[in-house]
Amino acid sequence: MHSSSRFLLAFLAASTALSVAPAFAESTGTLNINGATGLIDMPSGEAQKDATFSFSTSVVGPISRTTLSFQMSERLSGSFRFQTWRDWDTIIPGDAKESDRSIDLRYQVLKEGRIRPALTIGLQDMTGQGLFASEYIAATKSFGDRLKVTAGLGWGRLGSYGSIGAPFGNRPAVSPKGTPNVDQWFRGDAAPFAGVEYRISDTWTFKGEYSSDAYVLEDDTRGLIERDSPFNFGFEYQKNPNMRFGVYSLYGSEVGLTFHLILDPKNRLAGGVTGPAPAPVKARPARSVDPEAYDAGWVTQPDAGPILRKNLAKRLAADGIAIEDLAYTATTVQIRIRNGRIDAGSQAIGRTARALSHVMPASVEVFEIVPVVNGIGASKITIRRSDLEGLEYSADNATLLRQRITVTDAGPTPAYSLGDEGLYPKFTWSLRPTLRLSEPSKGDIGLRLSANYDIAPGFVLSGSIYKQLASNTDLGSPSTSPLQHVRTDGSRYTEFGDPALERLTLAWYARPAPDVYSRVTVGYLERMHAGVSGELLWKPVDSQLALGAELNYTRQRDTDGGLGFNEYDYDVVTGYLSAYYDFGNGFLGQLDVGKYLAGDVGATISVDRVFANGWKVGAFATVTDVSAADFGESGFDKGIRFTIPFTWALGTETRRGFSMTLRPGSGDGGARVDVAGRLYESIRDYHTDGLDPDWGRVWR
Repeated sequence: MHSSSRFLLAFLAASTALSVAPAFAESTGTLNINGATGLIDMPSGEAQKDATFSFSTSVVGPISRTTLSFQMSERLSGSFRFQTWRDWDTIIPGDAKESDRSIDLRYQVLKEGRIRPALTIGLQDMTGQGLFASEYIAATKSFGDRLKVTAGLGWGRLGSYGSIGAPFGNRPAVSPKGTPNVDQWFRGDAAPFAGVEYRISDTWTFKGEYSSDAYVLEDDTRGLIERDSPFNFGFEYQKNPNMRFGVYSLYGSEVGLTFHLILDPKNRLAGGVTGPAPAPVKARPARSVDPEAYDAGWVTQPDAGPILRKNLAKRLAADGIAIEDLAYTATTVQIRIRNGRIDAGSQAIGRTARALSHVMPASVEVFEIVPVVNGIGASKITIRRSDLEGLEYSADNATLLRQRITVTDAGPTPAYSLGDEGLYPKFTWSLRPTLRLSEPSKGDIGLRLSANYDIAPGFVLSGSIYKQLASNTDLGSPSTSPLQHVRTDGSRYTEFGDPALERLTLAWYARPAPDVYSRVTVGYLERMHAGVSGELLWKPVDSQLALGAELNYTRQRDTDGGLGFNEYDYDVVTGYLSAYYDFGNGFLGQLDVGKYLAGDVGATISVDRVFANGWKVGAFATVTDVSAADFGESGFDKGIRFTIPFTWALGTETRRGFSMTLRPGSGDGGARVDVAGRLYESIRDYHTDGLDPDWGRVWR
């Protein structure tokens, strides 16, 4: 019997013996040098804690790997990996390929039980160039709280050493264009792998494994490393939950180093959010004790409105909230607010309600709070003052208050309102350092000068200029795409547009009907395209479904970052019909169907997981009528994207964050104009699906 087969049989025998093992506590897995849940180079059957987001980087000889992984649900996870080879051109003259990008998916079929192991099925490099394409089934079982044993069966790269045959037939040739190689999955030679993980102490862990990866590409084909042994050993050190380090002896010839940054979007890295403490609700005297306090005669006083507004503005300014409008009767007040700093809409609502309780006369029982985004009301939150007073110190007060308030369409501004009173026009600007990443390891650092001029409610003039300070990107070879170079010339815009006018637009936002929002933007929409963009969105405040339509006319800009247009004078009309759906638990789906910047027609599907604290992680894929050969190296447009809010990391009150989109390959097909201020992302924050997940902060 082959020695590798004995490893697998030994594991199965050990798993059977667990029928007499004591009860165990289910554990989460550690990460391997590929940034996925596993041993050293091999995968395991475990999963990470739900929503875990990790950044991993490893070095094995001349090979560097950088991986972003996300546990999308308790069972499903995905990884985006960027791999580079140092001195590639000196090893193989004329070979321009120095890197590879790939996407992995894993699904945990079984969670670990008293007898059964955790079982995971995975796909590696499922849509890349096929250099690392492999599939596997991995099982892991814990023995007590220190020892874990893993065994599995791999195909593709993971079936290249110690094969036991091809149980599901031969493996077809690799597709060269990055499309999902479905016909290859679990085909060809299969080989077993196995390993152990032993926790020496609270900080140190030992790992050992038998690998089924022959490293044919790196050893036999390209001579990058020497694979002398299938055995790998190493130690890992983890002092806190967020960082883990590893050092390994790999394949009998190499030393490997790895670093993992492990983040939990559900829990703030900096703990609580700093900022001014909320003022307590000011309770009114009982009507029987002070009936004069409830007299409505104050409404007729000519200076009542300006005084109330001034006092409210003073209280709200401490929280970065501005008053867009104020209207009142003897029993009801409607205040329209602009939240410029607080990241949770529910907290902005709570701070506003508290301020109203201090300022409004006792006869005012109903508070109508209308958050305003880009000059238009997003929703109307109606709170009874008596509920606010009675529930402040109650157990589970957030849940009780949510049961009594209503969230409805914002409706029109009351005819008897006081108006904006000097809020418009308003000019703001900022100069901030900026990091622009084109890949996990490539990008530039610079300064971005941004400015906004709010002309009137709904009318915004804005723009930005960017100046590079340092960069490790290069111009590269000119694009050979047969399509119009609407994206593949991006490096030329980076190289020649320094400094560059990134954006200069005039936008008009409006509410043409109840539950309907509109946007028209004209100008230099992004660094590569200028023109006019129009959008309509139907989104009831309590609906999981939203429908939208967008129409754009654009011309491609010159690469110098100025006001001119490219030499081809390329212009195009694009448009999309969109459907948005909130599946619950933070999962948002979106489907767009229409015509893209290169003139191709198709559809984009995306799924994002949004957390109450502002974290957002998602994936997308676009398929159009452009062939895989014409599209480019990645076959079709797909990738992952994420947003990390600064509040989560720093604990300060801000609505800003760091966002990035990563693709396995670039192409001109499936490209959309990048317009700021699209409606769904802006409006949803103050609808029920945006307010409810973080409603507990209404009392903070």
